[in-house]
Amino acid sequence: MRKLLILLLLSALLGGCAVLPENTGRQASTAYTDTRDTYLGRLYSAGAAAHPGESAFHLLGNGLDAFVARAVLAQEAERSIDLQYYMIHSDHVGTLLLNQVLEAADRGVRVRILLDDIDEGSRDFRIAIFDQHPNIEVRIFNPFGRNVSRIWQYVTGFGRQTRRAHNKSYTVDNIATIIGGRNIGDEYFERDPKLAFQDLDVLAIGPVAQAVSNSFDQYWNHKLSYPIATLLGDRKPTLEEYREARQQYRQRLSEIEESDYLERLRNSDLARQLRSGSHHFEWAVGQVFADPPDKLLHETSEAEYRMMRELLPYLESARRELIVLSPYFVPGKEGVAFFHRLQEKGVRVRILTNSLASTDVSIVHAGYIRYRKALLRMGVELWELNHRTTREERKAMSEGYVGKSKSSLHAKAFVADRETVFIGSLNFDPRSVIQNTEIGVVFRSPVLGGRIAEAFDENIEKEAYRLELVRDEDTGQEKILWHGYSGGKPVTFESEPNAGFWRTLGIHLMRWLPIESQI
Repeated sequence: MRKLLILLLLSALLGGCAVLPENTGRQASTAYTDTRDTYLGRLYSAGAAAHPGESAFHLLGNGLDAFVARAVLAQEAERSIDLQYYMIHSDHVGTLLLNQVLEAADRGVRVRILLDDIDEGSRDFRIAIFDQHPNIEVRIFNPFGRNVSRIWQYVTGFGRQTRRAHNKSYTVDNIATIIGGRNIGDEYFERDPKLAFQDLDVLAIGPVAQAVSNSFDQYWNHKLSYPIATLLGDRKPTLEEYREARQQYRQRLSEIEESDYLERLRNSDLARQLRSGSHHFEWAVGQVFADPPDKLLHETSEAEYRMMRELLPYLESARRELIVLSPYFVPGKEGVAFFHRLQEKGVRVRILTNSLASTDVSIVHAGYIRYRKALLRMGVELWELNHRTTREERKAMSEGYVGKSKSSLHAKAFVADRETVFIGSLNFDPRSVIQNTEIGVVFRSPVLGGRIAEAFDENIEKEAYRLELVRDEDTGQEKILWHGYSGGKPVTFESEPNAGFWRTLGIHLMRWLPIESQI
């Protein structure tokens, strides 16, 4: 029995040693620089003379427009498409968008796809099929070993495998880019209006795109970036399997062709405007901020690798008002102190995040609730989205089978004084700030900043609960009230709205776990 136990133990230990292949054979490549004579280059040049050093910006708050912008860029691509994403799903939207990329590659456009490994695993073969195309290369950033279960690697590789590349960018011809909160999947692009995130991207044409390309190249050529063919070795698809997969892909596309979603995309005004060059952009100086890929190789205490450090001056620049949109909001003691300093300067601080009923990551809410009373006490205005997800939806979300409910906020942005705007992949939580890598852009535009702030003003009372800190008359203890509207009538809740007893209890128990740095 003892020998058997020893053998089992040795087997477990040896089996837990995930081995990554040598990564020395990858070829370095960088963004093309001679792209001014492309369609997108000429589109930029038409307005650039009157706006030296500036980029042209367009907000993508609507999911349909966010897809259309990506599709049109792919259709107009002449030299290159670079995609860096945390997740690309194999659903309707994922299929449609990757088809646009495939068609561009068929025209001779160079395509580089860089994915974090959080969502690939069992989908290796699917994504490796694209790598068989002569004009497409796929790489996986910070990959898991393919010879050991991921759960075991999470346990044994804690601190490395739990840190992910959360960056999201889509850049065409090194002249146009889309960055923001969206991954690629149905839930991010309103394929089903009832199942969609509230999200925000920005399309930028000009110098901002070159800055995003520079960040992409750093990740693409980094030692943590593995060609999918290297990871799969002998298991990579054959040419015959590639041909069969493309045939299956065409069949799936023919089934999607008749969908209502595709009809809505065809009727897009934005598509017509972008193709004709008649769309009106707002021009502004933009600056891209991105965590370096080396962040994942350094201790979390090394603050010089955090892009949040570079964003602080823009947050601190607020003199009158700061609006923060963050689906996962865990400010920590430092964040609470920061907002307190703004309050002391007379800055009105308004924060929108998910309620317990609307969040798709409940454990993050456990970290957030520790700081609610302190923020309310100092005068920060807290708003929580007033929609809800069902137990079935949350289960489907966690399994990756369906889109998130429209009740979930996913936009990551802030607006200072209705003119300084940040849009990116960064949440205001320790995982984004300390653990993962992120990207975003800051630009000064009273028009676009005002547009976001005005939308906040017009919709916030209908879409969110306003939190109020009061003192209980019976116990003398502080408690939180949630004020909102239901069916057009004002309502007030004295506990987490629409969350249910057991979910609320679980969250309040989880708040005592020492895991804040991981959420």
